[in-house]
Amino acid sequence: MRTSRVVSVFVAAVVSVLALFTSAAVAVPVPPGGAGPEPIIGGGYASSGPWAARLYSNGQETCSATIIAPMWVLTAKHCVSGGGLSFRIGSLDQYSGGTVANGVQVYTHSADLALVRLDRSVPGTYATLGQPGTVRVGQSVQVYGWGATSQCGSEINCQSRYLKVADVTVTSGCADAYGGSAICAYRGNGITAGGDSGGPMMAGGVQVGVASTSDRQTTTAYTNVTAYRSWIQSVAGV
Repeated sequence: MRTSRVVSVFVAAVVSVLALFTSAAVAVPVPPGGAGPEPIIGGGYASSGPWAARLYSNGQETCSATIIAPMWVLTAKHCVSGGGLSFRIGSLDQYSGGTVANGVQVYTHSADLALVRLDRSVPGTYATLGQPGTVRVGQSVQVYGWGATSQCGSEINCQSRYLKVADVTVTSGCADAYGGSAICAYRGNGITAGGDSGGPMMAGGVQVGVASTSDRQTTTAYTNVTAYRSWIQSVAGV
């Protein structure tokens, strides 16, 4: 089983290397913020993440995000449909510290991306966004989120109080929850699922993806930030 799995991943990487930054027909069907109690399982607690933002919808913790400019947060489109958005920014603890700000205007893309303008300017360290060529097949990258750490009866009660991180390996280009260009990655020491939606994929400390879908076992898909840099710049100016 272990050998066949390694071979499968190697073959997928070779076939997909030229298509990493284009949409593909393979979409992982379950959004990380959807039903089910499994977010980053495995991995460990992040020791740093000043750009991290916990997203609340109508006071309920739902997704992860990043702050990319003083008044702009980047997250997944499927995370913002509930309205009443607020964020705790710059703290590893989702319940204390950092800065709390409200979302006042939401911009969405046809891919699984959303930009939220805040009601105030938030000082701090902002996520640097990658350009095409920042990430490659076979690269080990990091994914972050506040999702649950184990299976349980209530996903909200299972979510981690502190920001988690896991290593995953880029395998191919694929499609996000809305058919947009995405980066697929194979489980390393952890995998994303519920509560990690909208959170970042980081390559060398630079954000290259936004969590869109996961099969909650082996593969996760992140909307390819590098493919939509012109849209992000046109809205948020970065």
